[in-house]
Amino acid sequence: MSIYVGNLSYQVIEDDIRGVFGEYGTVKRVVLPNDRETGRLRGFAFVDMDSDAQEAAAIEALDGAEWMGRDLKVNKAKPREDRGSSGSDRGGYSGGGRGRY
Repeated sequence: MSIYVGNLSYQVIEDDIRGVFGEYGTVKRVVLPNDRETGRLRGFAFVDMDSDAQEAAAIEALDGAEWMGRDLKVNKAKPREDRGSSGSDRGGYSGGGRGRY
């Protein structure tokens, strides 16, 4: 499982995150998502650590902590939702009634 780290400074780099989380254990992976259109950081990251105990220690210590001028939001990452197969109607024209044309 990963740790979600929100409300990050847009100037943060992977080494910054590794340094802070490394105080609580071994950081296996850091993911800093970029915005597809602008290429700019999106203001959050995912961190994988060596054990659940290390993750719990980092979450406990860093959630709400001020870092780089921002109050961090740190918690267990939730599994990614599959947005493509929800089966919901997104409000498109579904036929019936009188058409516009």
